[in-house]
Amino acid sequence: MIIISQRPRSLREITDTIMKLLTKPGNVFATLLLAISIISAACSSTGMQRSEDVQSTMKTVDQDIKLIVVQLDAIGASLDELTKPGQSDVKKAFELYSKNVSKIEKMENDFSKHADEMTLSGKKYFEAWDKKNQYDNPDIQRSSDERRAALGKIYDRIAENNKGVKEAFRIYVSDTNQIDSYMSNDLTTKGITSIATMSDRTVQNGYNLKNELENLQIAIEDARSEMTQTGISMN
Repeated sequence: MIIISQRPRSLREITDTIMKLLTKPGNVFATLLLAISIISAACSSTGMQRSEDVQSTMKTVDQDIKLIVVQLDAIGASLDELTKPGQSDVKKAFELYSKNVSKIEKMENDFSKHADEMTLSGKKYFEAWDKKNQYDNPDIQRSSDERRAALGKIYDRIAENNKGVKEAFRIYVSDTNQIDSYMSNDLTTKGITSIATMSDRTVQNGYNLKNELENLQIAIEDARSEMTQTGISMN
């Protein structure tokens, strides 16, 4: 009996394993059948790896969104504190606001990177689906095509919502930075009063960003649900 302790992880390992088996005495036919099963298992693992990559990137972006929403609230609160009438410690309020702005800048960069990784992993996933999921049985092919179309439609929403988030993010970070730069040069009462209009606009742009993030999060959750129905675990 031939026993393999673990499945080979690469084509090189597969080849080495087969050659070792063929040099051993015994039933060559059985060895060849085993080799075929090893190759099939390796191909399946490649497809599974692609699905796991999609899962991982979506989970990362979802976690980014949750942290960003919390930070948006923190910036809004610190901006209110900075601009409220009769603020007794303007310097301290400004330092807190400036610190929060620095955090949101990093979050924007991280989100952009992770969102691009999510887009790329999704592209690879669907390209592999289109190449490999071809069946002679018309019923199976139709089912595969329907699942592909449903999931593809959701991913189109993710891509579109992702564009909305990036644009809203760019506007919001630009506004918060301008306020930060302006206030660093003029922390007088008149200086604070003069940014009231821009402050209100920044708060509104923060709400817009939150809405875009929520739309993207919903699309990601829908993709997770659809992938679960295809038998792909999203844990």
